[in-house]
This record gives sequence, C-alpha cells and structure tokens, in this order.
Amino acid sequence: MATAKTPQPDTNGRDPRPASDADNTGHLSAEGGPALLAEYRLHRVEDAAVFLRIKRTKAYEEIRLGRLRTVRIGRRRLVPTEYIDDYVDLLKREAEAA
Repeated sequence: MATAKTPQPDTNGRDPRPASDADNTGHLSAEGGPALLAEYRLHRVEDAAVFLRIKRTKAYEEIRLGRLRTVRIGRRRLVPTEYIDDYVDLLKREAEAA
C-alpha cells in the first residue's frame, strides 16, 4: 500500500508546493501578489518588488536613489500603494522621454 509523502524542500530550501496568494508567514508570492495589492495599503519592500517584477536588491537601490519612496514605522520600511504607482509613473515618463 502506497502512502502519500510530505513534499521535502528542494536543494535551495524552498518548498516545492505551489505558492498561494500568501505563504504561512503572510508574505505575498509572485503568483498571487498583484491580486492582493488592493487589499493592503502598506507593503514590505520585498512585496513591492514582487508587484513591480524587480529583484529585492533593485528595489532597495531605487529607494536609496530616491526613485521609490517609502515610509518608516519604527524600524520597518514600508512602501505605500500610492508610492508604487508613483514609481510606475516615473518609469513611464522616463520611457517617453527616451
């Protein structure tokens, strides 16, 4: 008789199961992230990067350059939805000017 095996993490430590809108830590996945954009007003930098389809490092670089704005609550750096929209508008303006 065959028994169902629990999926084991792959060699990179990731869970091989399909990602849902939010994992068990409450963070958004790339597959379901944009659907939750309207639900939350403040986003972790990592989640904003998912929405923007850029790498986390690039998001922090854009913040450092002042192109992607954030707010601070205590030690946490969060990106309001409006600032994500402003950043996309900035990218559009730059593309039109080029």
